[in-house]
Amino acid sequence: MSLVTDAFVSQIAAVEPWPGNAALYQPMKSEQVLLSDNASCLAVQAFLKMCNLPVQVVCRANAEYMSPSGKVPFIHVGNQVISELGPIVQFVKAKGHSLSDGLDEVQRAEMKAYMELVNNMLLTAELYIQWCDEATLEEITQPRYSYPYSWPLNYFLVFQRKWEIKRKMKAIGWATKTLEQVFEDVDQCCQALSQRLGTQSYFFNKQPTELDALVFGHLFTILTTQLTNDELQEKVKNYSNLIAFCRRIEQHYFEDHDGSISSSIKLSKGPTLP
Repeated sequence: MSLVTDAFVSQIAAVEPWPGNAALYQPMKSEQVLLSDNASCLAVQAFLKMCNLPVQVVCRANAEYMSPSGKVPFIHVGNQVISELGPIVQFVKAKGHSLSDGLDEVQRAEMKAYMELVNNMLLTAELYIQWCDEATLEEITQPRYSYPYSWPLNYFLVFQRKWEIKRKMKAIGWATKTLEQVFEDVDQCCQALSQRLGTQSYFFNKQPTELDALVFGHLFTILTTQLTNDELQEKVKNYSNLIAFCRRIEQHYFEDHDGSISSSIKLSKGPTLP
């Protein structure tokens, strides 16, 4: 299929109504998913809920290898398969659903800048902790990442992924950072987010945007995931408005009618949201 034909087919598919059988694929939650992947999956779930678009969460041990980009989550909508928050936001926008249409150009630019901050700081910190902190790597990352596979494939896949992450850390100047410096970066990111949020319910106006979904995904996951120490959680807990922000989205978008929290965001380990 040519690029022109492919673009035409994608455009036609994009304007079709959102189907009732749309599915979001992610790794196995209780046995496999890691902090960074869970944060990304939760951000997409939150975004789709904010758009009032139904999606069934499907857990697969090989979700990472099913994804067209090699990253989770990905959604299967009709004949389309789209992975990661950015492309999913664009796909949903093409179907007529957008959380940021009410923003002006300056606000859109600011929103994108804060989303870059979250990806560059929080996501990178999560990857660093998972793959570069030896205690976390040995106790959490290695057994969870290798869970679906038998030896020696499990050993090879962990080694390969660790090498990829360390190469990325070296490229962006994080390889020489200490764990304490990474925690400090997280604190600075949280401080910037806390100042921008202030006393508002959401980061822009009274309605959530893509930024709110992204921030919720990462902060909620950090707050509810048990690691080898509590330092990462404590950095977030220092900001009461961010805690309230996470609780607000959890209750509004993920709480069932009976008052219980949807099983799609429950983790196998970790405390409840403070």
